[in-house]
Amino acid sequence: MARQLSPVGLDFVGTAPVRLVFARQLSAPPAAVYRALAEDVTGWPAWFRAVTLCRPTADGAGREVKLVGGGHLQETILATEPDQRYAYRVDTVNAPGLRALVEEWLLTPAGTGTRVQWTFAADGSAPLRALLKVARPGMGRSFQDAAGRLDKRIAANSSQS
Repeated sequence: MARQLSPVGLDFVGTAPVRLVFARQLSAPPAAVYRALAEDVTGWPAWFRAVTLCRPTADGAGREVKLVGGGHLQETILATEPDQRYAYRVDTVNAPGLRALVEEWLLTPAGTGTRVQWTFAADGSAPLRALLKVARPGMGRSFQDAAGRLDKRIAANSSQS
């Protein structure tokens, strides 16, 4: 059953009770990383193993996401700043305990590549907040794997062009 979450804004990224922040440098330039994140939404399952389906909704203003293990989310896009930032809020989710969730991807030029920073900003019940803090290392590994796979996917697509 879908649960409605709080309609928080971008400021929640800095004020959330739980903020998990991960970063990695990619060899791909910011424009290519941004395209993969914000424009090739349906391509997410090819590089982010936790995602089994990702598709735009509401004429591109939202996304539907399905996760390994049965998670199902409806999201609203909060920021689309080409080559710099992509952020979205989860509006509904089929998991208990969550009250609010925003994810932000910041892209910063780093030499000829990009420093990618992913912030997972959440609020929920006390048990969920504790679980997220314990899950931090696993989420970090998932991000590092996804970012590496994204970099390889971008490189492979660039060489085919």
